[in-house]
Amino acid sequence: MLTISDLTVEIRRGERLVRPVTGVSLTVGVGETLGIVGETGSGKSMTGLAVMGMLPAGGRVTSGSIRFDGRELVGLADAEYRAIRGNDIAMVFQDSLTSLNPTRRVGDQIVETYRLHRRASSRAARKVVEEMLALVGIPNPAERFDDFPHQLSGGMRQRVMIVMALICEPKLLIADEPTTALDVTIQAEILELLDGLKRQLGMSMILVTHDMGVVARYADHVGVMYAGRMVETGPTTQLFRDTRHQYTHALLSSIPSLEQDRSVELFSIPGSPPDPTEQPVGCRFAPRCAAATERCRAEYPPLVTTDGVDRPDAAHRFACWNPVIAQTIPVRPGAAASTVTRPANPVRPAPAESEPRLRVTDVRQAHPVSGFGPKGRRRTVKAVDGVTFDVAAGETFGLVGESGCGKSSLGRILVALDRPTSGEVRLDGQKISGVRPRELAERRTRLQMMFQDSSASLDPKMRIGQTLREPLAIQGVGTQAQRTATARELLDSVGLGAGILDRYPYELSGGQRQRIGLARALALAPSVLVADEPVSALDVSIRSQVLNLMRSQQRERGLSSVVISHDLSVVRYLSDRVGVMYLGKLVEIGDTDAVYGSAAHPYTAGLLAAVPIAHPETASEPVGRITGEIPSPLDPPSGCRFRTRCPLATERCAIEEPELRPVTATHQVACHFPLQPVEDPRVPAGTRSTRQEVTR
Repeated sequence: MLTISDLTVEIRRGERLVRPVTGVSLTVGVGETLGIVGETGSGKSMTGLAVMGMLPAGGRVTSGSIRFDGRELVGLADAEYRAIRGNDIAMVFQDSLTSLNPTRRVGDQIVETYRLHRRASSRAARKVVEEMLALVGIPNPAERFDDFPHQLSGGMRQRVMIVMALICEPKLLIADEPTTALDVTIQAEILELLDGLKRQLGMSMILVTHDMGVVARYADHVGVMYAGRMVETGPTTQLFRDTRHQYTHALLSSIPSLEQDRSVELFSIPGSPPDPTEQPVGCRFAPRCAAATERCRAEYPPLVTTDGVDRPDAAHRFACWNPVIAQTIPVRPGAAASTVTRPANPVRPAPAESEPRLRVTDVRQAHPVSGFGPKGRRRTVKAVDGVTFDVAAGETFGLVGESGCGKSSLGRILVALDRPTSGEVRLDGQKISGVRPRELAERRTRLQMMFQDSSASLDPKMRIGQTLREPLAIQGVGTQAQRTATARELLDSVGLGAGILDRYPYELSGGQRQRIGLARALALAPSVLVADEPVSALDVSIRSQVLNLMRSQQRERGLSSVVISHDLSVVRYLSDRVGVMYLGKLVEIGDTDAVYGSAAHPYTAGLLAAVPIAHPETASEPVGRITGEIPSPLDPPSGCRFRTRCPLATERCAIEEPELRPVTATHQVACHFPLQPVEDPRVPAGTRSTRQEVTR
């Protein structure tokens, strides 16, 4: 269906010349899925844009060929390309919120595509669009047709993007990071949907992602890109089982998994990808590769087979002078090879009985919204509804759950950015909720937050040195010289040199900006750090660096931490205890090993079942995963809020709201039919189910 041969793309920006794609060759067969993986800046998305004929301003294909269904695309006139784009080749973009026009109804945007290529009437087009919306699982498609993008959830917006791409039944679909910002449950639904539609329509697909677990589950073949070049290609099972390129091996070794040994530090790739304006002579991965030799730095290796022969038609090829020996490849998903692991300090032991560092008691937060509900009552969203937990000194508490469950709202309450409607939060026994501003100002210095989006949380007009000195200046700590010295110490502690003090945020990579966010949060030596999705937007290699850094800083400074994330592998690695939230409530709480090893709530079990595993032999059809959209917090279900998506729900679940009950001394669950026995005589005999029954 698609053959790319020796493709090179250049983008000229003033005096700068960027070459994001260099000498890339790949093929996609009819009905086949090709997964393209690599870090940000590796050229994955630019390759897809070149196929679509949508290169940015100043970009052009300088050499190579792109043949689609036997037709050469390079050099086509704009009118000819427009007839192909959207009709025969379509693309699902990464960010659905910015890809959809916010001023137009979603149905009208899809109709536009269909009418342009099929010359259909408005009425006929609307009928087809509504049928497609129903096909991708959007409820009430006739009503959703007239919604604006901001009225839809992230999962529904992504489904709209899929309908827009598939409305003309293209032969080739390019899915560019289609699930990066989505919860693990919605991600599983979207990927299953794409895979099913691909088979149903007989399409070919290119799946662009940095998630190796997604590739292992859904791709037939894999291409690994680094710094604009293809470094390894092959059938998925063979490439994962017999990984040869040092970069591919490093990517797989960097992935935290649910089976990760928490006493072992995550492997991370040192350094960062090269600047795309630079064109090094040798292997571009050599500066970050432990196996690099002088030959690697002087000569770029060709793509060869395992016997060292350059055969373009071979299934498995790699470009490495010092390939990985097959025996050092991890055989268990998430396990790192012995050549790349290194021991870390053991996991913090359980805290002794004492006053907790942070105590959260029956915290609730309700936001009023426009309009009135039944009996003329003003409508409210209960973002947090009766949450109680403690965090001991030096302990890390993880909060997991889907978007909209109240995790971030609770995090803002913990650092006193927002006030709860009721309940209280105490820091070392002192209240931080509902106190006078002067008292709060002093106590807030001991509470700091690490935000999800480092680009948005750093002032783009302030240099890094100013950013780090600002909290010290506001609190009147030290002289200007002492603040600068502290800023240098902070940069050193997060693995960055003092040379970036005079740089602006846009001059740094995503991983570097996230390190700056951590350094700024540590500037006032806080007692508690709340990290809200600290690595969700980072590549797997950079993610490992930041996670190791966060853990080492916690040990060295004796920090208590609350880690908020929808990535269960991240929470598993960082946390001593875990709380699972759903629609504002804690449904399960306990020691990390207990919750992950013996989940007692069907919601927790469903979240774990949806985690993609970076190994094709174990990445089978997901079982027990959660389906359906999360209900609106404006009108949560009666009784158990999870009952509308639960395979075990009965009439009792609709009438009676479950309370947290002990599974063990350190493990609690709020469920009428828990997956593990609870210490509660009110549970009738014969009503307990096993986790195996739920996953079936």
